This record gives sequence, structure tokens and C-alpha cells, in this order.
Amino acid sequence: MSSSETDPRDEPAEALPAVAPQLRALRRRASLTLEAASRQAGLSPAHLSRLETGQRQPSLPMLLSLARIYGTTVSELLGEAAVDRDAVVRAADMEPTAAGGWTYWQAGAAGRGMQALRVQVPHGSQGDIVRVHPGEEWLYVLKGRLRLRLGDTLHRLSPGDSAHFDSLTPHRIAAQDPDGVELLFVHTLLQSPTATLCLGPTPGETP
Repeated sequence: MSSSETDPRDEPAEALPAVAPQLRALRRRASLTLEAASRQAGLSPAHLSRLETGQRQPSLPMLLSLARIYGTTVSELLGEAAVDRDAVVRAADMEPTAAGGWTYWQAGAAGRGMQALRVQVPHGSQGDIVRVHPGEEWLYVLKGRLRLRLGDTLHRLSPGDSAHFDSLTPHRIAAQDPDGVELLFVHTLLQSPTATLCLGPTPGETP
């Protein structure tokens, strides 16, 4: 589509507030390139670039699509003040949730650019699942020993060891000891509605 054409999904410039700065900032917070974000949104990179520079204003359906991809709300895309989130998460408020054989506890507020979890990985659970997805991950071993495979390299981590890696690197996580392993886990996956927690098998993953 040339610059002289009008996308029928676009609204006149006065229909919506200027969202350009927010669109670019939230895309970067989601660790997405212009090409990756535009592909998921069904746009050309040039068109998304024009939205980010304020040359065009997006329609509401387009805002909904971008909000889903960036793991945020239309209100935040429009630059509206976010609802205050508690900075502190009390231990008593951390409810355990099971997923794919793992148990995790939310250790941070929802709706952030990063998600913090405390994770219990039993021995023999999901050790054959390879994960590949956009974002970054950081983990810290609290108890037990961890087997972490990054690409073709196997790492063995003990309590106090940590790892920080690009999630596009194929990776596997498994407990080395029969008693399992407990981790602190921080990741940036809000832009991926099908793999928000990176827990358990997801469609398209290769064992």
C-alpha cells in the first residue's frame, strides 16, 4: 500500500488522541521489532511506522489488536493513566496455581511489562519440552538443582545460581534431583496471549 492510499481501518486524525509515542514505547516494552509487531497485527511495517510517528491515527479495531499483541489495554495505548497497582505482594496473598505439572505463585503485580513468579518444578516434569518465544527470561535457583539447556549447551545450576537469556534461544528447563527444584522466574511475555506464563506445552512447540 502506497503512502497516498488510505487504510479503511484508519480514522481521521481528530478521531483519537495522539497515540504515536505510546505505540512505540509499548512495542519496545513488549520486546517486539517493528516487523514482528506489524506481522502479528496484519499490517505492513511501513504502515505501523506511520502510526508510531503520528502520520496516521489507528481505528479502534486496530487499537484492540495492538493492545492484545502488546499485552496491555486500549486505555494504556491512548496514554490514559493506569490504575494504581500494589507494589508489594504479600506471601499470604500468593495463591498456588498448577500448570503442566509445575506449581507457580505470582510474585509481582499483573499488567506489568515483566512477570515475576516463584516456581516449583517437580522431577521428570516437562523436561522434554523445547520453548521458543519472543522476550527475555531471568531465573534464580532457590532450592534443588536445575538442568537448563540453551540451544545445544547444557547448564547445571545450583542454589544461588542464575541465568538471563533471550527467549528466542530454544530452551528446556528440568529438575535434576528427585525432590525437584524451586526458582524465582522473571520474564517478558505479555505480548503472547497463548504463552503468558511459559508453563506447560503450547501449540506448535517441538518436544
